[in-house]
Amino acid sequence: MAARKSVEAAMAETAAVTAEAVPETAAPVVERLSAPAEVLALPAPAAAKIDNTTTQVTGNMEKVMKTAEEFVSFGQGNLEAVVKSGQIWAAGVQDISKQFAASAQAQMDHTVATMKAFAGIKSLKDAIDLQSSLARASMEKAVSETSKLTDASMKLAEQTIAPLAARMTLAMEKFGRAV
Repeated sequence: MAARKSVEAAMAETAAVTAEAVPETAAPVVERLSAPAEVLALPAPAAAKIDNTTTQVTGNMEKVMKTAEEFVSFGQGNLEAVVKSGQIWAAGVQDISKQFAASAQAQMDHTVATMKAFAGIKSLKDAIDLQSSLARASMEKAVSETSKLTDASMKLAEQTIAPLAARMTLAMEKFGRAV
């Protein structure tokens, strides 16, 4: 009881000091603050509504936090897919570059061998036949190698896009249903 009186006394003193500092329009508020603590207590229905609202807000905040965590996790998965896709692409480009270099080297070797053969030619007909043979072999090799490089490039594109496509599919499954 003594503690209650000291609280009421402190409230009354605060109200008096505030009343002097605040214009007359605030007087009703100051009077309300100087009332005993029982007057400030909320009715049971209002307290129940506040408790219910607090529970709902807490539940909604938990849902928001869970959703935020899911988005962060999903974003991390997306980043991992981009990194994996980049690694696949870099390795594939390296392989294609090696194929191209090997093809160019083989073509150069074939051309050098043909030029050496030109040194031993004894007639114009042999020169024309050798030149025709070189041109035909070069064209066939170019078509063949172009086809191989095209196939390798298409395969690389499919492999590179696969991790990203998988993430897109997951996004549609996970977030598409919410729309």
